[in-house]
Amino acid sequence: MGTRDHDVSQNIAALLRHLRGQMPFTILDFGCGPGRDLKTFTGLGHLVIGLDGTRSFVDMARADSGCMVWQQDFLQLDLPAGYFDGIFANASLFHVPTRELPRVLRQLHATLKPQGVLFCSNPHGDNQEGWQDGRYAAFHDLAAWRRQLSAAGFSELEHYYRPTGVPRAQQPWLASVWRQVAG
Repeated sequence: MGTRDHDVSQNIAALLRHLRGQMPFTILDFGCGPGRDLKTFTGLGHLVIGLDGTRSFVDMARADSGCMVWQQDFLQLDLPAGYFDGIFANASLFHVPTRELPRVLRQLHATLKPQGVLFCSNPHGDNQEGWQDGRYAAFHDLAAWRRQLSAAGFSELEHYYRPTGVPRAQQPWLASVWRQVAG
């Protein structure tokens, strides 16, 4: 809940500018937490479904946004095929262990409509992973992240580091946008 006031408008815009077709777009907020971004996407006129593994976050997100929110563990996903125009995975995929990431990315690929878009933002690092403060975290560098997404059938559209306007050493977040390609 400590992220309620974080400004992720740059990330939301990065996803939306790459979606093709007519509004409203159907978007999966992957790792929606208590629902902050569900309200933003809905307010912009899109159809959005949240997904989170934490029961209390799912309950808060449903109550606060009025959106459908699925409770699913990231390692045990049950997603409809070819359903979403876009996936907003803001500060969520880094909780997936590297050995499980190929399977999870293939599942996200499969739930996108043809040419759908995946937005990711994760803290980057030197390809280290493990438990931190009771949560699993994997910190990929750009080259490793590119290999993972490309192997799962995605083509890179753009990437940037956050927050903007500060030296790279002060930009812990790597944001990237990917298009689903046939696979």
